Amino acid sequence: MDCLFCKIIAGEIPSAKVFENEWVYAFRDIAPQAPVHVLVIPKNHIASADGINPENSALVAKIFEAIPAIVKAEGLTNGYRVITNCGEDGCQSVKHLHFHVLGGKKLSENMA
Repeated sequence: MDCLFCKIIAGEIPSAKVFENEWVYAFRDIAPQAPVHVLVIPKNHIASADGINPENSALVAKIFEAIPAIVKAEGLTNGYRVITNCGEDGCQSVKHLHFHVLGGKKLSENMA
């Protein structure tokens, strides 16, 4: 599989890791949109939110169980945003399910 994030998980491409466990890998975005911008991904490849199903949905739960530990370690005590992009119109640039955790400043209310 020629997936950028799978290669990062495998250690073939370097990343600034901030969290890892058996199911989840999190690292700093190379083009941050906020003072804190972490990508949180399942270690098993799922192409996008459209690929979530009963067989793999527990991985999404593992991601959302990891996010509180990540934001605590990043010092995001006043709030943060979690976003996933899906498909071309949703601006998904890497075809591996990932969640952007953004914070470290007051974020814009405008999402479009």
